[in-house]
Amino acid sequence: MIVLGVDTSLRSTGYGVLETQGSRLVALDYGRIRNDPKLPLSACLKHIHAKIAELIAKYRPDVVATEEVIYAKNASTMLILGEARGAVITAASMAGVPVFEYEPRRMKRAVCGNGMAEKDQIQRMVKTLLSLPEPPQNDAADALGLAIAHAHSTRYAALSADQPI
Repeated sequence: MIVLGVDTSLRSTGYGVLETQGSRLVALDYGRIRNDPKLPLSACLKHIHAKIAELIAKYRPDVVATEEVIYAKNASTMLILGEARGAVITAASMAGVPVFEYEPRRMKRAVCGNGMAEKDQIQRMVKTLLSLPEPPQNDAADALGLAIAHAHSTRYAALSADQPI
């Protein structure tokens, strides 16, 4: 199975492509989609959509794993995050790839065993779990963490009620 994990943000969307090989997890690609702060919202959303569509065409993932909408004190921030997520979900939907959502705490628990793990803990554990040469950048580590969470949840599919969105 190939999983595309996406940690959505308007200015720095993390992505991670993970392949399961039996019980082994292999990172095929990871990084971030950066948008210049001077770009208007519409240009940022177009760029995110295009890059996710490109990754889907290149790696042909079986699923996309993304973060659930989380509560933010600033309504404007939540709205922008929702729009960026929409660009990702639309790219996946147009390619016929199901999308699964994971709470940030669930991803942290899957990667670190602790739902309150800090960013540096996630980076170090992703590096260890995937035998990477160095810890990935924060956004990429979170995206790989989402892919890991999905890979783990499919191993226990009989116990899981996960459904694509």
